Amino acid sequence: MTYISLAVAALLVGIDQLTKWLVSTYIQPNSYINLISINGREWLNLTYQENTGAAFSILRDKQLFLIILTSIIILGVIILMVTKRVKKPIYIWSFALIVAGGVGNLIDRIAYGHVIDFVDVRIIKFAVFNFADVCAVVGTIMLILFYIIDEVKESKAKKAKAAEQSEPTEAEVQGPDSSEADE
Repeated sequence: MTYISLAVAALLVGIDQLTKWLVSTYIQPNSYINLISINGREWLNLTYQENTGAAFSILRDKQLFLIILTSIIILGVIILMVTKRVKKPIYIWSFALIVAGGVGNLIDRIAYGHVIDFVDVRIIKFAVFNFADVCAVVGTIMLILFYIIDEVKESKAKKAKAAEQSEPTEAEVQGPDSSEADE
């Protein structure tokens, strides 16, 4: 399953790079194409932005730091996956999505010195993002969510086991043998 998930991650990186190539080929930097408008209000645009930072443009112009950090995280996650330290399928797929997102944006940082962002949701005030960002965020949310679910299940199981072990046995409840008490 690990290698299948990494192959899917590679496919997702390809989709990410294709979408970024299309945007950078057909839209000028800082320009946009409206995709969805309702009652004259723009809801979704393709907006070509070059982001030299990380999420929400934090660490702007710190490309070397972001390249090194991203590379270490991706390498660490891949090692965890390949050495079979991650066993649960949902965690494997979560990590695969995180790797796909990290690699997609890492390619941009190395090749262009910035990340190409283009999904511009205008119904809420939000940062412009890309397909790699979606992969990384969905993978991270899945990882956190399923980790919490597993922890809650494990905690309930421990409590149930502790309660089961602390319940008195039938002999302890009945007390001394009733036939001895009658004598």
